[in-house]
Amino acid sequence: MYLPGHFREDDLASMHAVMREHDFALLVAELEGRIEAAHLPVLLDPARGERGTLLAHMARANPLWRSFSSGREAIVVFQGPHAYVSPNWYATPGSVPTWNYLAVHAYGMPRILDDERDVRALLDRLVEVQEHGLPKPWRAADYPKVVDAMLPGVVAFEIPIARLEGKWKLSQNKSRADRDALIQTFERSNDPNARAVAAAMAAREGRSSR
Repeated sequence: MYLPGHFREDDLASMHAVMREHDFALLVAELEGRIEAAHLPVLLDPARGERGTLLAHMARANPLWRSFSSGREAIVVFQGPHAYVSPNWYATPGSVPTWNYLAVHAYGMPRILDDERDVRALLDRLVEVQEHGLPKPWRAADYPKVVDAMLPGVVAFEIPIARLEGKWKLSQNKSRADRDALIQTFERSNDPNARAVAAAMAAREGRSSR
């Protein structure tokens, strides 16, 4: 990822927070000499490894999992909040349009989980995270026959994170007056993404967004 120094984010807790909140991620790997990608729900286990471990699954019919035996890294991309920036929103003229955003790239070697108990445990954790807070959470234990029939068609895997890249492009290269003007514009937006960007920008300024 192109990572100018003023946009670089190295704080592990901040990167993990984006990965948990935006957990429908993009897995990119090389398969038979070409780049392939899959959109997957991804669970972060922050306690496993120096940078954490990712847990996910895909359909066995998806050939991408066959790349996991290649010994090559995969990339998992987590896209945080993002918003268009009009030059008209700055306090000073003379800029061009751009985009503000938060993104995290996680790199590591995928490992297939062969033990059925590990597969079930992973799927249970994924379901628990997504069903948490619902009035009547769905539980795999209530549908054993359905789950048993589904398991052969699933490939579960984990990716110990070897390195993380975080990019917080939040107008750090602009003046304080320009950043304040942009925060105020985003705070008034009807777009929840823009308001989330405002909150991230305000946090970097050491204050709370309205």
